[in-house]
Amino acid sequence: MGRSTWLADSWSAGCGLSDIYLTMKLLLISLMFLLTACSGNYALAPIGREDTGRAQPRPEPTTAPNSYTVKRGDTLYSISFRYGMDYRDVARINGIRSPYTIYVGQKLKFKGAPVVASTTRPSSSRTITTQPSSPSITRPSSSSQPSRPSTATQTPQVKPSTPAPSAATAVTAGNESLIWRWPTEGRVVSTFSESAAGRKGINITGKQGQPVIAAAEGKVVYSGNGLPRYGNLLIIKHNDTYLSAYAHNDTLLVKEGDSVKSGQRIATLGRSGTQTDQLHFEIRRNGKPVDPLRFLPKQ
Repeated sequence: MGRSTWLADSWSAGCGLSDIYLTMKLLLISLMFLLTACSGNYALAPIGREDTGRAQPRPEPTTAPNSYTVKRGDTLYSISFRYGMDYRDVARINGIRSPYTIYVGQKLKFKGAPVVASTTRPSSSRTITTQPSSPSITRPSSSSQPSRPSTATQTPQVKPSTPAPSAATAVTAGNESLIWRWPTEGRVVSTFSESAAGRKGINITGKQGQPVIAAAEGKVVYSGNGLPRYGNLLIIKHNDTYLSAYAHNDTLLVKEGDSVKSGQRIATLGRSGTQTDQLHFEIRRNGKPVDPLRFLPKQ
């Protein structure tokens, strides 16, 4: 009788241990499933090469189409800039003479044999070379100006600002020789790359409203916001070789046709077309982007 009771108690104890073991095994399996599910969620999260603070929409390179219909606010310079072409090539292909007046509705080609230059204005079209797509702030001038010039001939007398950036001489000579200076104060957060998309210049961070100045003397050939992802954009022609571009401005202080001096205040820094206060600055040589850091003075 005692032996039978001992066997029964032992069997009951064994069953208890088996239940505990089974329960622990089930808990362990459940925990493994839970960990797998959690890791799966993290695996599905998007991971970028840049932190979210630096991930910004950048101007993307655009392949020139077979033809382009001129819109209000366009200039020959802005159209050529958009497609990375020399404005003289576009003018030659389409038979457009200096001062490169174009009209709303006019069709431009980017390839093919040059056509004979014509001075005939297309019917039912309106010139737009001096009409920016967004209004500019009128600057005081000691000389009178025509209300609507047919070509860019104004030269307002404006006292240039003198912010901290210093000057340096470009590495080229002759017609290409220029004195370059930093267009604004701040830290360079994105540099030029020939291979990376959207890195045709440099990005300089700053505070909203701080001065943006002309990097060299020249003539404003575009003032507006018609180019995607550039926001409020200024393009300055310095000579037959070089253009400079200033994007994401808050306010544009000059208009097409204005002559500007090196160091003159031309805009205020902002975030138009992007997500943070910064200036996107480009230098174009014969229509092609080049590294601005090759021309700007060392900091």
